Amino acid sequence: MTAADHLAAYDAQLRTDAETPGAVSVTRLGPLRLVTFAGGRGFVTYRDLGGADAETIAAWVDGALAHYRADPQMTRVEWKTRGHDHAPGLHEALVANGFRPGEQESIMIGEARSLAVDVALPPGVRLRRVTDDADVRAMSEMQEAVFGGGFAEEMAAALIARLARGDGMELWVAVADGAIVSSGRLEPVPGTGFAGIWGGATVDAYRRRGIYRALTAERARSALRLGKTLLHSDSTEFSRPILERAGFVKVSTTTPYTRRLHESR
Repeated sequence: MTAADHLAAYDAQLRTDAETPGAVSVTRLGPLRLVTFAGGRGFVTYRDLGGADAETIAAWVDGALAHYRADPQMTRVEWKTRGHDHAPGLHEALVANGFRPGEQESIMIGEARSLAVDVALPPGVRLRRVTDDADVRAMSEMQEAVFGGGFAEEMAAALIARLARGDGMELWVAVADGAIVSSGRLEPVPGTGFAGIWGGATVDAYRRRGIYRALTAERARSALRLGKTLLHSDSTEFSRPILERAGFVKVSTTTPYTRRLHESR
């Protein structure tokens, strides 16, 4: 498959309800899917914008923000953009409504078998799957320490709720001296050949020691056991080279635009 083939498969299979398996609710606004997750988090996504002009897109931004503002339980909303979309005026409309662009990431797609390789771990480090509440909270606190942002409690609550629902998500961690030092999710996508690898984080002192790559390989093996042959990920500049060396291809870019809501709460 070429990069264009991968991108076509991404758009057709992943930019649907399959993109948000943990959604509590989904409301449609034109081509937009206005998703609500547990913990008061909103998420806006879509297959494409149907050739809409800047005026129409601006109206959709206004409408999406009004939708989330109407719910006092919402704390923040993310609008997920893709670099290959035709979206005139979208950046300007989002910024005018208080959204802030985050770091651009690379959309990576590749074969699971190319990642499912043996990777030597440093002495004293082991990998395991996380299923209980205490481990989920510890994992979320580690990710907050790595990335900042004060989201650990909210993230843990959402992940615990998803594990209780049994939607297929898997949480994997690397442990050293009793502490979680790296983590990541596996998200099998129902009805497709894809699984997503998300939430990769590693404590600074344990980076560049092969732990993240080993954790990725373990998730790839799990994906293959589930019958998923393709993996996708939105990768930072830290993780992109690791995936490229394993045979992943960059097919586009994605930039999250975020906005806080009801900050007085």
